[in-house]
Amino acid sequence: MKAKRIKRTDPAGPLAENAAKIVKVRLEELRGFTPRALKPEAKAAQHNMRIAAKRLRYTLETTGFCFDRSADIALRRTKDLQGLLGEMHDADVMLPRLREHRREMRGQDVAAVRILAADAGDLDPALAGRAPHIPSYRGIAVLEVDLIARRRFLFERFTEAWQSSERRGVWSALERSADRILEEAARRREAAARAERARRELDAAETTRREAAERAELAAAELAEAERRSRG
Repeated sequence: MKAKRIKRTDPAGPLAENAAKIVKVRLEELRGFTPRALKPEAKAAQHNMRIAAKRLRYTLETTGFCFDRSADIALRRTKDLQGLLGEMHDADVMLPRLREHRREMRGQDVAAVRILAADAGDLDPALAGRAPHIPSYRGIAVLEVDLIARRRFLFERFTEAWQSSERRGVWSALERSADRILEEAARRREAAARAERARRELDAAETTRREAAERAELAAAELAEAERRSRG
């Protein structure tokens, strides 16, 4: 899953402000996979949600100190989600491999039984019991059952963890913390802009004052010269 682009970050700007922008986007990514990922069959959405959780986790691990306590809580929940979704993904990867392995063994066993039958007029059902992979089928079946049951168990824990986080306002609290940082940064920029405007106005007023003083001085000199000549 391609990460969403973080807009308007400033490498030379304050870390907290940049971190808040990144966290908001990564949090939006994570939450964007629900409610789809809360359906048992939504494997692609769950896989992408795991990647989104990993990105948010890494962001909070490196910049969490910029936020309030909500970041610590969100980090713990994100780790839990990433772990559960990761184990679910492992099962999703393993199950098709087991089925493919069983299919390959079955094909080899069919070929072996046919060889055992040789030129017999009919196929003796007992020959199937002599297929080379017969002892392995039960082990694979048991492993499949275990993986399917474990994935179902993990999915239930995942949905419970997500719903609990929503009820407790974990993600909303983190978002509010990021918003406060961005609002404070905006206030600081506005204050700096007002100070800069005031400085420019003061400079302009001082320039105007100096020019007026110079004109007054010149006018006084001209007046004095004119009076001198009039007396002359």
